[in-house]
Amino acid sequence: MQICFQPLSICVVVLGLVVFASDAGPRPVAFAEEPENNTRPSEQPGMTLSDDQVAAFASLALKGIPQEYPNKPSNVVSSPEDVKSPSAMHPVFYGCFDWHSSVHGHWMLVRLLKLYPDSSAAAQIRETLNRQLTKDKLQVEADYFQPKENKSFERMYGWAWALQLVTELHNWDDADAKNWRDNLRPLEMVIVQSSMDYLPKLSFPIRTGIHPDTGFALSLELDYARRTGHKPLEELIIARAKHFYLKDVNYPAHYEPSGNDFFSPGFNEADLMRRVLSREEFSGWLDTFLPQLRSGHMGPMMEPVEVSDVTDGHLVHLAGLDLSRAWTMAGIATALSDSDPRKALLQDSARKHFDAGMTYVNSGHYEGEHWLATFAVYFATGSFRKE
Repeated sequence: MQICFQPLSICVVVLGLVVFASDAGPRPVAFAEEPENNTRPSEQPGMTLSDDQVAAFASLALKGIPQEYPNKPSNVVSSPEDVKSPSAMHPVFYGCFDWHSSVHGHWMLVRLLKLYPDSSAAAQIRETLNRQLTKDKLQVEADYFQPKENKSFERMYGWAWALQLVTELHNWDDADAKNWRDNLRPLEMVIVQSSMDYLPKLSFPIRTGIHPDTGFALSLELDYARRTGHKPLEELIIARAKHFYLKDVNYPAHYEPSGNDFFSPGFNEADLMRRVLSREEFSGWLDTFLPQLRSGHMGPMMEPVEVSDVTDGHLVHLAGLDLSRAWTMAGIATALSDSDPRKALLQDSARKHFDAGMTYVNSGHYEGEHWLATFAVYFATGSFRKE
């Protein structure tokens, strides 16, 4: 599979075949080329997915969302009464192995339904979301954060994906979507307030290739704040991002990746800062932060990685690294001028990383299948483009 970025429109063209497993056996699925002017209302351009492609991505979340076990809860147990099943604690986000994967699985379904309302999977997606995103169930999810022991639950990775779900639903002119969006408000308010309380106390950014990475969470929460018009959160994130990252220089690119990364903390940081700074400011900042990029001497930080064992839940993280690198590099490229040589380098590497990551999305093993489709769809549908 080959992906070509069109420099002016930043649409993505995919040639070739991707094979997805299904009940009927493997089948070839081809991405179609996005027509130059085929932008959907209020949406940034991305790939045009075939109906088979939409159905294949959606099927992974539709299977995982109601699947309660295996499960990895991360709750604090304070008494015998706290020992509950995942669905008793989380009546909405109990599937997909863990809370955050369930949350972003719901986001992926919303994203696909929003962009492809007439797909063959649309009716099942809508039925699932209507069953899941009810007022009473989501109130229980919001209430879960009230005890002291749960204040830091899913901080900030799960928080960011929950707000991304709200972002996707906000101002969507669809009767069901408006209902889902309203039902999410209690959880949304809890997470926003938790973020407002936490970020001023965070003395240093968390730089890691897994869930707690600060750069990733701030990027998604900033997109939420801008889409919904939450100025206090937007201003706080911009201030904290500048405090954390503005003076960073000479990032050690040769230290990436670690063995179970699904993020590049360096690219996550740059992807955040292109949202925070003007185009001119960002170009200069990027030269000091990643001076190696202009010469193309980034080493393994821009080389796609392989997964040695897709049945190992930690080692398969590297497939997510390929996909998240693809969207961060593509996002960074959007902030650079067409004449900037770094743009072509990033676009070419993003293409290669997406190709590599896609080979693991439907592996037949739950260790990757419960979450990787979201990362693929986030890139493929252009969600990485800033508000």
